[in-house]
Amino acid sequence: MTYDPRNPSPYDPTYEQSYGAHSAHPGRDDQQRQGYDEYDEYEEYDEYDEIDDEYPEPQAGVGHVGDAETMLRRAVDIIASAPTMPLSSSPRIDRDEIIELLEDAIARLPDELRQARWMLKERQEFIAKTRRESDELMEAARVQAERMVQRTEVVRAAEQRARQVIETADTDSRRLRHETEDFLDQRLGSFEILLDKLSKTVAAGRQRLSIGSHPRVTFDDDTEDPSKGFFDQDR
Repeated sequence: MTYDPRNPSPYDPTYEQSYGAHSAHPGRDDQQRQGYDEYDEYEEYDEYDEIDDEYPEPQAGVGHVGDAETMLRRAVDIIASAPTMPLSSSPRIDRDEIIELLEDAIARLPDELRQARWMLKERQEFIAKTRRESDELMEAARVQAERMVQRTEVVRAAEQRARQVIETADTDSRRLRHETEDFLDQRLGSFEILLDKLSKTVAAGRQRLSIGSHPRVTFDDDTEDPSKGFFDQDR
């Protein structure tokens, strides 16, 4: 018969003689069974069940984590509370029962070790994954900060360049306006001089025409033609 620590029965005839009826501690069975029930309540919640990783969970074995330890403690309690032989100090122990408990405990140890290693591995993988995500978030924040700084520098450089272009345009505009005003003033001054000469020439001609005689008007070669400058200014 295989002992199931998750459903111990105080009326099991297999353990009645060696543990139940002749136990040196009658209340230990109830306390131990209560301890098993409390252990099962805590066992139902496993923080590693929340881990979502690519590693598959090991297949459930014959018992749960802690079954081997429970069975070994059961064997120790049976040996410690075994009654002695009459007229002897040797304890009376059911050898088959102890051997069966020890064999079941040994059989369940590999599965419990696998589960413990899996839990440890899952914990390490969870910590590593959390660290990777934290590093990625920090790197993304750093890159975003650098982009914002670069963007600010670009905007500042663009504003400075725009101010320089505006200042250069204003300077060129003032220079061109002054040059245009100077050029027009010079041309208008030339026109004024030319018109004055033409006015004097017309007045002199009219004066000659008003005299009764009509002398032939001749121009010396050294006399400058007043209309010459007017027609030559566009050359």
